[in-house]
Amino acid sequence: MSITADSTIFDVIQAKPEAADILFRFGMGCVGCAIARGETIRQAAEAHGVPLEELTKALGITG
Repeated sequence: MSITADSTIFDVIQAKPEAADILFRFGMGCVGCAIARGETIRQAAEAHGVPLEELTKALGITG
């Protein structure tokens, strides 16, 4: 499975555990949030006002 901006936060953290620290650096406390299982990186970035391109670059995933 390819990890992209359309993957859920949960899937990204499962594939890349270091992603939790990166999300926290962007002010996103999504890691423990119940929404993480269904919310995508794209949706979370939009909800938190984080530029998607910056976030995906930091996470090392495709937009």
